[in-house]
Amino acid sequence: MTKSFTLNKVLSGADFTMGVATSSFQIEGASELREPCIWDTFCQVPGAVKDSSDGRTACDHYHLWQQDIALIDELGFDAYRFSVCWPRIICADGSVNQQGLSFYLAILNELQRRGIKAYVTLYHWELPQFLEDEGGWLNRETAYAFADYARVVATAFGDKVSAYTTLNEPYCSAFLGYEIGVHAPGKVGKQYGKKAAHHLLLAHGLAMQVLTDICPDIPSGLVLNFTTYYPATQSDADKQATLLAKAHFNDWYASPALTGQYPPLLESLPAAERPVIEPGDMAIISAPMAYLGVNYYTRALVQACPGGHFEILPPADNVPVTAMNWEIYPQGLRDLLLQLHNEYDLPPLFITENGMAEDDVVQNGQVHDKVRVNYLQHHMQAVAEAMEHGVDVRGYFVWSLLDNFEWAEGYLKRFGIVHVDFDTQQRLPKQSALKLSEWLKQRR
Repeated sequence: MTKSFTLNKVLSGADFTMGVATSSFQIEGASELREPCIWDTFCQVPGAVKDSSDGRTACDHYHLWQQDIALIDELGFDAYRFSVCWPRIICADGSVNQQGLSFYLAILNELQRRGIKAYVTLYHWELPQFLEDEGGWLNRETAYAFADYARVVATAFGDKVSAYTTLNEPYCSAFLGYEIGVHAPGKVGKQYGKKAAHHLLLAHGLAMQVLTDICPDIPSGLVLNFTTYYPATQSDADKQATLLAKAHFNDWYASPALTGQYPPLLESLPAAERPVIEPGDMAIISAPMAYLGVNYYTRALVQACPGGHFEILPPADNVPVTAMNWEIYPQGLRDLLLQLHNEYDLPPLFITENGMAEDDVVQNGQVHDKVRVNYLQHHMQAVAEAMEHGVDVRGYFVWSLLDNFEWAEGYLKRFGIVHVDFDTQQRLPKQSALKLSEWLKQRR
């Protein structure tokens, strides 16, 4: 970044990938050119999205993609991680939308022309509404529909892809969408969350089979979001509560994928909350992966509650927080990577999302997002420290390239290193993008 931005040499190697990430619903727009998804429906629910907005236009990336890819190139990134919109590819009658495939093929061709690696995510939360109408992720058949969709995409994309991700953050799809209802499809009930999670993980495993069949030489894996959990005090009760929170939110997803087993938590769940696990499911879910993607934003302090329950405490008044009120805690990323390294037999890791929302303001044609510059610097340093302790991390992706539709927050929270004026769709690289670009070009 600048001379003051001194990163450990391990991130400067030619074999370490530096990229930027987006997701389809958050940036594409052009909703009229695809089937409706669960987020289109959810956005119409009064109060579901804080500013009552939707993703119909978003950043209009569908029409401005050439400009956005040129920007990635100009900034000097090695790779672009983006997601394919399932309902832009598969129609309600089961046919394939060739126009949708052509859109992504044009992007892949342009990335290839510019020498930028394409990291393709097959699912970033846009379940087609026609599948939700049949039960969505509570319906086991959705996992098989996902595998069919993966086959269509992998066959069409050929060798233009550098790496595939099956699912992005199944925790968010299952827990936020089917248990507490703050994300699409907005279902609420403890009896839903773990069941949806199991079908999501099954979908991952089935898609891994497809990718291994269609494109065995292209690395494929899963992206999980992790929070690093710490006890609020050193009491035994808080320590036990912390382990329970970790089991629910981290290990419930990592353990099946990496070991073929759910954590012991499974046995303590009420029968109504347990997933239906059919013979062979765990072998499918734990198919060998070429990499595991790690998304990290913050840590959490855990306090024990009566009855063996736990509470996640809000950040203390005296700690730095993002515009999402998430504590800025770079050490949590280092601790997380070491924890995963010590607890699991891991494939290589990628930091597939890391970044922050800041209350950015354009002043004199510039955005001075100093807090974000420091956030990225310190978190990348945390990655370098973990690597020095033996953790095999192969790349780092900033979230996000663009300010975008931030799910239930609407357009109120800005995570981009590039500012977007949603009225004019003008793009403006923030200071964070310019500092990163400076460092990336020195690195090259």
